[in-house]
Amino acid sequence: MVTLLLAAGLVVAGCTSSNGEPSTGGQGGGPQASSEPPKPASLKLTPAGGAANVAPGEPVSVAVADGKVTEVKLTGADGKQVQGAPKPDGTGWESTEPLGYGKSYTVNATATGTDGKPVTATSTFTTIGKPKREIGVSINANEGETVGVGMPLIFTFTGKVPDKAAAERALKVVSEPATEGAFRWFGDNSVIWRPKEYWKPGTKVKVNAAIYGKDLGGGTFGREDKPANITIGDKLVAIADGGNFQMKVLINDQDVKTMPISMGKRGHNTPNGSYTVMSEHVGYTMDSGTYGVPADTPGGYRTFVKYAVRMSNSGIFYHSAPWSVGSQGKRNVSHGCVNLSTENAKWLMDTSKKGDIITVQNSGGKNLEPTDGWSVWQMSWDDWKTGAKN
Repeated sequence: MVTLLLAAGLVVAGCTSSNGEPSTGGQGGGPQASSEPPKPASLKLTPAGGAANVAPGEPVSVAVADGKVTEVKLTGADGKQVQGAPKPDGTGWESTEPLGYGKSYTVNATATGTDGKPVTATSTFTTIGKPKREIGVSINANEGETVGVGMPLIFTFTGKVPDKAAAERALKVVSEPATEGAFRWFGDNSVIWRPKEYWKPGTKVKVNAAIYGKDLGGGTFGREDKPANITIGDKLVAIADGGNFQMKVLINDQDVKTMPISMGKRGHNTPNGSYTVMSEHVGYTMDSGTYGVPADTPGGYRTFVKYAVRMSNSGIFYHSAPWSVGSQGKRNVSHGCVNLSTENAKWLMDTSKKGDIITVQNSGGKNLEPTDGWSVWQMSWDDWKTGAKN
């Protein structure tokens, strides 16, 4: 705004004489008017005429200089018209549905220049035939889901992605209100987008893994798009404290409940850090074999629990544990999980949701690894961005 005002001030100063009277300017004794002369429209069609091996997932576009789009038709060799839409200001047009593999298309565009005259342009091109390799993608969010403020968006491909930058361009995350965030790759087939800070409750997020027909490098193309529209729910943070054997639950930063807990005993200490709720289960069998200790060996177990909520890939849950109620609030006796009474576990599972934050502190254990589950909040924003293009 300041720059615009200064610029305006310079214009005014340039039109005023030293005594404060308007300058006469020009031989005619009046102010000179300046305006761009009328010009014919200039059209740029992408792909250009004669282009071959075009990726069918890339949009066909028309750009106009010195004019406005009046009509665009994109037609396949079979005569079927491909849908598209003009830009709101009329300076361009873009297709809104994907093309097919091994097909020929023609785009005919007309624009009217500032001189009032129509200009036309045509481009005929062909798309690439059957790709050497196709890969799919899944998202850890479901259509219409309400999730917690710590929710990361995880895109998992069915195979190695040769061109990670191309994949990122195909992955769309749009939110209202706008939210700063960044991608970070973990291996060759998984990339996570997380916000800089926790999501704001009530945020609407549109996610689209728009990979169909996109060239992902090395002859690899995306198989199909995967969209999801989600809503960020109330901010729920539960703090499990190994110092006092209590879990405090805050909703929208207000204390709502404190519950006795029992966490990992010595040698099985629950890692300290901020976990993100991954999944909820009614009826679940806890099995030590998931972390390499067979149930029928010393230290092993296989136990059915009524309520269980996953917090990590390594087998950390908060869950109902009626057998440890006598120790809850007094001592840590679990194999690493957060034990609650059946009633409290049900209440928390009914209250919490995927993407909520569970913070463990004073457990006597090591720190939680950022790669263990959805524990992205274990990494600073600077560190997250540093590895964003790995």
